[in-house]
Amino acid sequence: MTPEDRFEVGILVARRRLKGPWASHAWLPVAALPAAAQAEPWTRLSETEDEALFYAGAHEVRLHIAETAHYRDNLVSGRPSLWVTLHSRAEDTYEVASVTADPYEGESMAEGIGEIVEAVPMPPEVQAKLLAFFEAFHIERTFEKRKRDRADPEALARRTPGSQGKPE
Repeated sequence: MTPEDRFEVGILVARRRLKGPWASHAWLPVAALPAAAQAEPWTRLSETEDEALFYAGAHEVRLHIAETAHYRDNLVSGRPSLWVTLHSRAEDTYEVASVTADPYEGESMAEGIGEIVEAVPMPPEVQAKLLAFFEAFHIERTFEKRKRDRADPEALARRTPGSQGKPE
């Protein structure tokens, strides 16, 4: 049986109150569910004075054979994570733009301006799917350092001025 190369996870997002003078609150991905929930996207799950928790909806995670070494790095990191990107649609409204299990892709997504990217804990069920994909498709590649051709210093010395780089 071939392991899944794509599956859905549910994303939980918090709106946290801030105490600074420039913003009243901040949006932050806080958790991933092992599967999509039956709730409508942006359903409020709980609310306190300082934080409201929302089910932001389901999003697909795609796994790629060329990234299996990255998935291994994530699984053995001590804190397997999914990287969730929130993209602003309008003032104070967001959508889940992407979810990835590749830590290096997650790091590069964090370099964008205007998007919110957070690493959230990977549920054990998703870890099992990632491990099955890794075990089915990973091929260990050895690193081979390339050797450069050595320049011939005598070849440069034999040129005469005005010869347009042609040896004598």
